[in-house]
Amino acid sequence: MLTVASPLTTQKDKFSLPDGIHYLNCATRSPLSRTVEQAGHDAVHRDSNPFGLRPDDFFSAAIRVRTLFSELINNPDPDRIAVVPSVSYGMAVVARNLPNKPGIRAGQHIVLVGSEFPSDVYAWDRVCADLGLTIKTVPMPNEFPRGPRWNEQLLDAIDSNTALVIAPPVHWMYGIRFDLEAVGHRAREVGAWLAVDGTQAIGALPFDLTAIQPDAVICAGYKWLMGPYSLGLAYYGVAFDEGIPLEEGWMNRLDSNQFHKLMDYQPIYRPKAYRYNVGEHTHFIQMPMLEASLEQLLDWQPERIQTYTSELMQHAWPALEQLGCQVEPLNGNQGRSHHLVGLWLPEHVDPMTVQQALQAEKVSVSARARALRIAPHVYNTPEDTDALVRVLTKVLAM
Repeated sequence: MLTVASPLTTQKDKFSLPDGIHYLNCATRSPLSRTVEQAGHDAVHRDSNPFGLRPDDFFSAAIRVRTLFSELINNPDPDRIAVVPSVSYGMAVVARNLPNKPGIRAGQHIVLVGSEFPSDVYAWDRVCADLGLTIKTVPMPNEFPRGPRWNEQLLDAIDSNTALVIAPPVHWMYGIRFDLEAVGHRAREVGAWLAVDGTQAIGALPFDLTAIQPDAVICAGYKWLMGPYSLGLAYYGVAFDEGIPLEEGWMNRLDSNQFHKLMDYQPIYRPKAYRYNVGEHTHFIQMPMLEASLEQLLDWQPERIQTYTSELMQHAWPALEQLGCQVEPLNGNQGRSHHLVGLWLPEHVDPMTVQQALQAEKVSVSARARALRIAPHVYNTPEDTDALVRVLTKVLAM
């Protein structure tokens, strides 16, 4: 486990965001830090002259990234990390292997939380049709506080007919937290798999894989991991050790770093999650960028990011509630997160109109259904918070 150090101060000087921009939208895409940006420039420069490239160079950077990501999520075995291009790819691996899950049978169901991200929904249509499974969706409760009741209903939905549970650490639209330790325990009780989309939490919210014990964790790299687009990471547990990959790539086979023997076709995969790596997973330019971002996150530490974003926004929420807005209360691991918060607007207000008004004043947030999704990070300052409150006060008073 990570040891929490002293509180963070603003890290704005480590980013190239222009003055006057109030970017409270990391849940859409994180800005690249100067360090990550430089890692990308250095990688491009190296690629301009590939002379002297060694076979092991196709593998070494990914090995470092697996180790860093494992430290971030408290995973004791980096060989269980695969390189994936997207959440949809990582979830497709789960769907591809679900037919071979012990005890799978027609009439079982897959449990989802309501209003889940599309990549966590579309993945199951084909496998449900093939296996005779159904989807059981647990909708968000209508009344505040929503988190405790939503968590309770999620646990109630997991029973002896559950084949698979898909649950995030925080809801991607509203920032409401799910108690994944309790969900994981319940899934194991009934023999269900648990797959976690960690994209909107891992990197900014502490995640303890050994406590949760999921079967799969998939995480895009361009949000809270603060890395490049089209590169992500996935954990696959013991249930997937002898599974079927989406691709039959040469790099995923035993001894694939021995280029002089590649024509000695190898039927054996490298162990554990290695078979699930996307083809060309070396990513000579992007991988060094993700490595730099993970090193930075391990220095900042998710717990300190939570504390920083909590203190940054603590005066904004009461001021916005005075305007008729609502936020989910704090309630431990069943309340709201600090790095991603859904702000429910008054019923008569159009969220897209409000988002556009904020954008015109250089305040960036996202409209999601009836809420504004506000997602601060360590590059934000009190000036960003003040700008958000100032513009919303003006717009909501109209």
